Amino acid sequence: MSETVLDLFVIGGGINGASVARDAVGRGFSVGLAEMNDFASGTSSAASKLIHGGLRYLEHYEFRLVHEALAEREVLWAAAPHIIRPLRFVLPHHKGLRPAFLLRSGLAMYDYMGGRKLLPPTKTLDLTRDVTGKALKPGFRLGFEYSDCWVDDARFVVLNVRDAADKGAKIYPRTKVTSARRENGAWTISLEGVGGTETVRAKMLVNAAGPWVDSVINGVLGKNGAHNVRLVQGSHIVVKKLYDHDRCYVFQNGDGRIVFSIPYSDDFTLIGTTDRDYTGDPKDVKITAEETDYLLSAASEYFAKPVTKDEIVWTYSGVRPLFDDGASAAQEATRDYVLKLEGDKTTGAVVNVFGGKLTTSRRLAESVLEKVEEVLGKKKPAWTKVSTLPGGDFGPLSFDAEVRRLGLDYPQLPATLLKRLMRLYGTKARILLGERQTLSDLGQHFGSDLYAAEVDYQVEHEWAYAAQDVLWRRTKLGLRVGAEDVGRLEEYLAR
Repeated sequence: MSETVLDLFVIGGGINGASVARDAVGRGFSVGLAEMNDFASGTSSAASKLIHGGLRYLEHYEFRLVHEALAEREVLWAAAPHIIRPLRFVLPHHKGLRPAFLLRSGLAMYDYMGGRKLLPPTKTLDLTRDVTGKALKPGFRLGFEYSDCWVDDARFVVLNVRDAADKGAKIYPRTKVTSARRENGAWTISLEGVGGTETVRAKMLVNAAGPWVDSVINGVLGKNGAHNVRLVQGSHIVVKKLYDHDRCYVFQNGDGRIVFSIPYSDDFTLIGTTDRDYTGDPKDVKITAEETDYLLSAASEYFAKPVTKDEIVWTYSGVRPLFDDGASAAQEATRDYVLKLEGDKTTGAVVNVFGGKLTTSRRLAESVLEKVEEVLGKKKPAWTKVSTLPGGDFGPLSFDAEVRRLGLDYPQLPATLLKRLMRLYGTKARILLGERQTLSDLGQHFGSDLYAAEVDYQVEHEWAYAAQDVLWRRTKLGLRVGAEDVGRLEEYLAR
């Protein structure tokens, strides 16, 4: 058993746990973080990959959540301008659904509440003239265009973990917390992972286990009968590219929900999401035939050319751990996060985290740290609002300039590869490339434009362990490599 008693131990390596660990260690607390699988392997890599205010939450009067989320868009973009970028969303007016004046007033509120400085404002579109109308059925004439942001979700998580580690946090990847018990005013925490078993001590716990938060309360903490979360499944389909422009669509559906259509990885279109209650084990979640039909039908209601099942190249599903507020329908359950503090400094305290989303993760972490400081006292002040994540130390409008600079430094490497590396690693791309100037310098090739130098960087700096980590979370190259490439990558990682 380690004799050192940490201030804080975080259970869960999704975006909430990663953000809490980073914020806490940056304030001077000693921190441990354990994730039972790969970082972002659960809910955090299964969302629509947006940093957004949540336009439809206005209808449910979740004004605090919308205001907080809108204000975070430019804060997060400035913190990570490599993995976050602005997008324009086109909302076609459907005559049979919400009236135009309601959409216009909702978007005016969206602009007003957002603290927007760099993102362009809402504007009205004539879809009979605008290029975005060409992909739609001819009946759609009026549209509204507004701003939100895209995020590389899994990289957002791993960069928060990387920054926490760089600041001194002890990181336990692929390590399950099997028990935590209060002893002599602190927690004794049993860990079981790839490195064997270990016991650590901490003054305080943060349970940020996402869909498994109740399982941690019932199993790890030994409190039977906890039921705080409502598991809601959200599924997405990725199809062959549906249109040539770079804007997204927001489609209203007859059931009151909305469905996004988003350009994805240059050659594809992402369509999602669904909302249905889920009762199984979160690790087993998969898209259902009913959800597939729902998304195809929703998109085909708007696009001139129907979207068919044979165009699907990939699907993914996740489970949102929403706080169970007793709402009658899955889409009506609150998207706001809820924090519950139990215990105190003398007995050992725990903060249980329910809900949350990518957009509000930094603010959620600040709220958790307020509760930590209630118990452990203050050290350093809040700091993350004006910070950058690893590789993001350039201005939010300077991405293209950074790509050009990288091209000047590595003139013999393909421009497409350099742009992709800048998108994923930002200024850390120079560390990854080092003195390597040609493709042959980058080592073994694993399909697409993935080479050993990048894989080695991920293993050394980003806890990549398996081919899935590399292809679906550290990069989005899973759609671009074949089975033989995956096999070679698995052999390489095994060595």
